[in-house]
Amino acid sequence: MPFNLDLLVRENVKRLTPYSSARDDFHGEAKVFLDANENSLGSPLPKWYNRYPDPHQLKVKERLSAIKRIPVNNMFLGNGSDECIDILQRAFCEPGLDNLIICPPTYGMYEVCANINNVQVKKIKLTPEFQLDLEATERGIDAHTKMIFLCSPNNPTGNSLHHEDIEAILNNYFGLVVIDEAYINFSRQRSFVTLLNEYPNLVVMQTLSKAWGLAALRVGISVASEHVISIMDKIKPPYNINQASQELALQALNEVDQVNEMIKQIVKEREILSEALVNLSFVKKVYPSDANFLLVKMDDPVAVYKNLLDLGIVVRDRSKVELCEGCLRITVGTSEENKTLLYALDSIR
Repeated sequence: MPFNLDLLVRENVKRLTPYSSARDDFHGEAKVFLDANENSLGSPLPKWYNRYPDPHQLKVKERLSAIKRIPVNNMFLGNGSDECIDILQRAFCEPGLDNLIICPPTYGMYEVCANINNVQVKKIKLTPEFQLDLEATERGIDAHTKMIFLCSPNNPTGNSLHHEDIEAILNNYFGLVVIDEAYINFSRQRSFVTLLNEYPNLVVMQTLSKAWGLAALRVGISVASEHVISIMDKIKPPYNINQASQELALQALNEVDQVNEMIKQIVKEREILSEALVNLSFVKKVYPSDANFLLVKMDDPVAVYKNLLDLGIVVRDRSKVELCEGCLRITVGTSEENKTLLYALDSIR
C-alpha cells in the first residue's frame, strides 16, 4: 500500500480546531500586550517572565535549522522527546483499535505512552546481535499498525541498527517509521535526517538532553514532513516549551564548538572505560557502543548494583531485560567519575 498520511490520522484529529491565541494572529514586535491576562506589572524575577513564551519557539528553531540544515517547517519541539512520542501516538493511533510496533530491548517510554493512550503494543524483539528481525517485523504488521518505533543508537544496548534494514522498512511499510536518534552525536552513523525528502513516512527524533547536556531544560526535537509536523502542532499544548528553556537552549546552541569538544571527550572516555571494564575478572563482556553509555555483562549484576549503591554510585540494572540478562548499563562519566567507579568495582569484586 502506498504511503497516505490522511489514512493514518485519527478522524477526531482531522476535525479538531486547535487552540489559538491572539499571538498566532500577530507577527513582529508588539508595543503593548493586553491579550493574555498576564500580570502587567512584571514578576519577582529580574526578567519579564510574566509573559507567555513564544508558542512556536521560532528563534530556537531557526538556530537549530542553521545547525542541522533542516527547514523550520519540518521541525517540532516537544517538552522532551517523551512529549513527541506521546503526541505522535495521540495523533495517529485510535485507542482500542490501532497498534504500534517496538523492538525490545529498547527505550521504555514507547510502551508506557502506548499503555496510557490505550494503544496495543506489538513487540518484535531484536536478534541476539541487537539488530532488527525484518521477517518477524513484516509478519507483525497489520492494517492497524500505525507506526514503528526504532531506536538507533539503541537504548539500552548502545549499538546502531543497520542502516539498510531501517531503509527496508521505510520502503515497504505504509505507516510512520519513528527513528529515535537521541544518541546520534556519539556515533559515526549518518543521521536519517538527511533522508527526510526521500521518505514521507519518516519521523526522526533528536534531543538537546544528551550531547548538548541540557537534560534539565526538556527540549526534544522531531523532524518530519510539513504535513506530519502540522498535525503535531495542531494537538500540542499552546506553550509547551517554557521561556527559560527557550532562552537557555538558544544560548547553548551558539556554542557548537564547545559541544563538539565535549562529544570527543566523552567518546574518548567511553573507550578508556570500556578497556578498563574488560580487565575486571567478573566482567564477561562489554558491548560495543555508539552512545554515551556501555552495556556490561557480569557475574551477579544485582549484587554489584547494590554494592555500588551502598558506595553512592548509581548505575542502571538491566539484568532482567530480555537479551540484556546479566547486564548493567553504565553511563560514561567524567574521567574522575569513571576512576571512582572502577576503584569501587575493584573493591567489591
